[in-house]
Amino acid sequence: MKTNVQRHLNQALMRIPRRAENTDRHTLATTYVSAGSFSAMLHSTDHQVLYGRRGTGKTHALLYLSDVIERAGDLPVYLDLRTIGSAGGIHSGSDADAAERGTHLLVDTLEAVHEELLTIAVDTEHDMLDPLDALADAATAVQVVGEVERESKRTGSAETRHALDISATPSAKVTAERRNSTSSEHRLRRVGVERHHVVFGPLSRALRGLTRALGGRRLWLLLDEWSSVPLDLQPLLADLLRRCVLPVPGITVKIAAIERRSRFSVPAPAGDYIGIELGADAATAVSLDDFLVFNRARTDAQEFFGQLFFNHAKDLLVRVVGARAPGDATAFVERTFQRNAFLELVRAAEGVPRDAINIAALAAQYAHSDVTDLEDVRRAARDWYLRDKQTAIDSNPAAHSTLRKLVDEVVGKRRSRTFLLERTASAEHPAVDVLYDARLLHVLRRGIVDKNHPGTLYDGFAVDYGCYVALLLDGELPSRPRHRGGWLNWSHSVPPDGFDFGAEAIDLSTLD
Repeated sequence: MKTNVQRHLNQALMRIPRRAENTDRHTLATTYVSAGSFSAMLHSTDHQVLYGRRGTGKTHALLYLSDVIERAGDLPVYLDLRTIGSAGGIHSGSDADAAERGTHLLVDTLEAVHEELLTIAVDTEHDMLDPLDALADAATAVQVVGEVERESKRTGSAETRHALDISATPSAKVTAERRNSTSSEHRLRRVGVERHHVVFGPLSRALRGLTRALGGRRLWLLLDEWSSVPLDLQPLLADLLRRCVLPVPGITVKIAAIERRSRFSVPAPAGDYIGIELGADAATAVSLDDFLVFNRARTDAQEFFGQLFFNHAKDLLVRVVGARAPGDATAFVERTFQRNAFLELVRAAEGVPRDAINIAALAAQYAHSDVTDLEDVRRAARDWYLRDKQTAIDSNPAAHSTLRKLVDEVVGKRRSRTFLLERTASAEHPAVDVLYDARLLHVLRRGIVDKNHPGTLYDGFAVDYGCYVALLLDGELPSRPRHRGGWLNWSHSVPPDGFDFGAEAIDLSTLD
């Protein structure tokens, strides 16, 4: 009987959904776990950009917020920007220039917002139809762009007739006749195509009319997958938001994006800019990557992931094992994992919930009907690294080469997994950003100052757990790498006295 219960505990881990968009809103609301003060910041009415790499929970957070907003009586409009536009209309492979492609993107986004609001208006019988008509008119205005041809045609005829008629009567009679006729034709012909023409003034007025029609209810525009928009078009979409949406009272905008794949503004002539200036136009930018760096307080990490697993598993366990189901997160963890195994799982997740869920599912699969132990977690972390993370850079030789050099230097030679890079390194070596986005490198601390060279800033990185545990299990390392640079995990914000930046900092250009 105990074996059956253990098997159900493991199966519950294997059945946790991997992606939030495939889960219903009620489940998202009941399974959401907030990291630190992130929930309070998310609920603020400030315009915000939510940064986070793939798998950190941006979509889950926005969909959870949408459910909370709706229950509070406000109107959420959630848009997945991956579904906006068309491949030929917005991507750089098309023949259209950036301005035309950007206009297509703006119109498609506005039409998507209009459709969502129209559905709400019909379902809830809100008096929004007139403002929505104005929004549709402003969003779909067109102009004819092309050549103009003028054609003039003149035709005419003239006829003159003279006749002399002399009568033999006592009084003579003379008759004369003349006829003239002319005609002319003018024609104006336009040869061109209709193009969408977005004018910010009417659009902003339409949105203001819409918020007045809501009668005090706030409209929340939740834009997910911002980084799926082509990089050169992102500032144009951001500029539409800045000019037409952000200034309107009663509207809050939240944008979920990947930091190193986002461009919210570009310089314009005369010192102006196109797009959104973060910190000014949008009040705050919040990074889930920073909130989920748990190394400074490992107990917080254990509580977060334990609650995350329990929230997803509890309903299923109540249905299949009834009263024998764990009553809280602590009991669930104690009955599913050996203590050192759960600590290792938290370490392997590197603060990324999707990686934690996938590693836990693989470990539970290996454990089958037994309690998950340390070896199960390590095997799962290695397989997840080889199956998902490393394959993500297969098509990028520069990223492959940079990762190999870092592993050779940091793990192989230094027997460590932490190291320092100058903050300018990513500009000189774009592969660093690729490895960070692929979750093969993790930032533990930003903006570290070397007191001997205060003008130089460093970021503290860690090589992914799955990478070095793969080397450990394959016998490439004689023992587990020691954590030189472990001060990065301290609660202190500065390195200890006597710390040698030269020994921990890496110059990528010098690596073989």
